[in-house]
Amino acid sequence: MKKLKITIVLLVGLLVSVSCEEYLDIAPEAEIDITDVFATFESSQGFVEEMYNLVVEYGTSGHSFQDYIFGDDAYRNAQFSQAVDQGNLTNWITQKYAYLGKDTHQGQDGSTSNSQARRRPRIWRGSMLGIRKANIVIANEDLMTGLTQDEKNVVLGQAYFFRAFFHNEIMKFWGRFPHITEVYDGVITTPRPETYREVAISINEDYKKAIELLPVNWDYEDYGQRTLGNNAGRVTKGAAYAFQGKNLLFAASPLMKFNNEPGIDTYTYDTELAAMAAEAFAEVLKLEQAGEYSLAKNMEDYKKVFWETPRNTWPGLVPEAHELIFAGSGGSHVGTTIAFMAAGIPRPIGQSASGNDNATHNFIYYNFGMANGLSIEDDLKSGSPLYNPNRPFDNRDPRFYAWLFSDRDVISNRGSVPDANKTAQLYDDGQGNSGAHRATNASLTGYMFKKFYPEIDGQYHVQSGNNIIRRFTGMRIHMRLTDVYLMYAEALHVAKGATTPSSAFGLTAEQAINTLRDRAGVPHVNAAIVADSKKFMDELRRERAVELSYEGHRWMDIRRWGVAHEEKYRKKTGLYFDKDWTFFQEFELVERVCEYPKHYWLPFEANQTQFYEGFPQNPGW
Repeated sequence: MKKLKITIVLLVGLLVSVSCEEYLDIAPEAEIDITDVFATFESSQGFVEEMYNLVVEYGTSGHSFQDYIFGDDAYRNAQFSQAVDQGNLTNWITQKYAYLGKDTHQGQDGSTSNSQARRRPRIWRGSMLGIRKANIVIANEDLMTGLTQDEKNVVLGQAYFFRAFFHNEIMKFWGRFPHITEVYDGVITTPRPETYREVAISINEDYKKAIELLPVNWDYEDYGQRTLGNNAGRVTKGAAYAFQGKNLLFAASPLMKFNNEPGIDTYTYDTELAAMAAEAFAEVLKLEQAGEYSLAKNMEDYKKVFWETPRNTWPGLVPEAHELIFAGSGGSHVGTTIAFMAAGIPRPIGQSASGNDNATHNFIYYNFGMANGLSIEDDLKSGSPLYNPNRPFDNRDPRFYAWLFSDRDVISNRGSVPDANKTAQLYDDGQGNSGAHRATNASLTGYMFKKFYPEIDGQYHVQSGNNIIRRFTGMRIHMRLTDVYLMYAEALHVAKGATTPSSAFGLTAEQAINTLRDRAGVPHVNAAIVADSKKFMDELRRERAVELSYEGHRWMDIRRWGVAHEEKYRKKTGLYFDKDWTFFQEFELVERVCEYPKHYWLPFEANQTQFYEGFPQNPGW
């Protein structure tokens, strides 16, 4: 065994997470011998703990002006969002504000112990550091002689999980990437795999080991008793199953199936991998049945999953719903958390760092359907449509009203709130006549999204007169139970169709989607849609778009489905209408530059492809 000195950050207790509690007395950045690192559970877990702070929480890991939504669901005329719209994906290398930037926020050292997520490493650097740390743990298993078997298992289980997770974080944006399973010391010669499938199958073995070694719940274990009350953010068996399924479903998706070759078809998946993914997700649903997780029963309870969490605790753990499966340690910095919660709200209503992500009309029109459960397109084809183009905000899916502000919606009735901020004034006739919330630093589209925006008894935070936002913690959750239902439905539909249950769990894809609709008070999927394989796929994708709206999943989804280059997903639009609602007219904000396959993957930094033979650049770059 090679002896070496190693600089570590010992942080058992998720030191800079929303649950701040010190565990060790050893000073951060302590330089100690590797044999001492793994001599006890406390020091071994301390070494593992830093990997939690390398998990990038997209919503708070950029500049305080949040920039984390890069799909067709939001528009921003600056920062990395603008670069994506322009097809300038090399921008990630010099980007100083978005979570996909190569380096950390301007002038910061990138310490993993920084209390602000934006000042810690971002996706590329953080994931590479995390992979290395995981490999150090696995390579030194034989040094863990002072640990009980259960303690050794959980340390190794976390290492296997994080090695797989950090590979997946890179693969989501840069594509196929070598499965690094050793601590490099010298020349790197690992070739880039030929296919995404190849590396995903290899990574699946890491998830299988993590599942074997991790506990269902830390609170049930002796080692977990030492951090009782502070275990919500720790990796569990359920998290490993969920990400195992996600790794396999992504590898099964059309983009990965076609492997950058021409002729991509959005309905063609790798059915073998999809079936494996469905089995993994089924195990999470079994844990839900056992009481480890739970969905909200109605929309009022559901809204609490995203923000109704007292400061310094984990979102998604309210009594009404236990949706949290895994999240980054986030940023305990109040300012960036508030900015994330108000990201879809114009500055005249919210606060100085809010209102930069404009909810696009195109995304809302195509995905947020009608109260009868149909999309607007299908509703208009029905015999008695609910959609009226002259009253476009009426008769909509209840989630439209729960997560979006449209014109004339009540924001506050408090007497101390200025009249201009009591009701959403989002009209703009395109001729210079606009409401207070459609002017400079306000909505560009005629909508605001409020999914993470605190509400108490119908009263929302406003900049002047109703300061409630500081009481709560909003966070974009990396993996929550709703996402598992949606991915289970997609994978199972690919493998067996809409109406056949998994061999591991008695729930069909149709039933999984209807379970989510029941909570929202939306009618079940129309029988004619269920009977048509392609239409049902379109419908479950629409359901995914609504349920996970503004949570930072959309850009990945439209890429893995192989549709991002289609006109429907390239054009971002807003809605012009006058104060009296005498007309409504869609207008184009931008037509995205997106060619397949060039703009489906971020380019590697040039020097990454020049270290050795066998690591080609992504196509088109």
